[in-house]
Amino acid sequence: MVLQYYSNELFKCLLVGFILICTITIYAYRVNMRRPANDPKKRNYHPFALILVPLTLPIIIPVVILLFIATAMLYAGFIVLFTILLITLRKPFLFTWWHKFATLVGDPILRLNSYLIMWPFAVSKS
Repeated sequence: MVLQYYSNELFKCLLVGFILICTITIYAYRVNMRRPANDPKKRNYHPFALILVPLTLPIIIPVVILLFIATAMLYAGFIVLFTILLITLRKPFLFTWWHKFATLVGDPILRLNSYLIMWPFAVSKS
């Protein structure tokens, strides 16, 4: 009996959320259709996209929540890792890593940009 009560309440909450999301989507579609043709915010949404909202929403919401949790865990891991490295190594390893990375990436970019700047002014050898 308790399970039946909670399932009914859960169904009501999901139904209200579904109606709310569909209403928001329909309203956004109508606002977009009323925009003038030369408006840069106007998009060409297919009307079938309104029908797909109830099908895609249960997939998108858990994926977004899982990506948020994974990102938060990754940032927390980096903070813990760098804190441990700073305490244990006690030397400025970040500056040496930055120097190696900057020269590894920056030198080819500067070489390419210098070539692109000098290319139109190159004297032909004929």
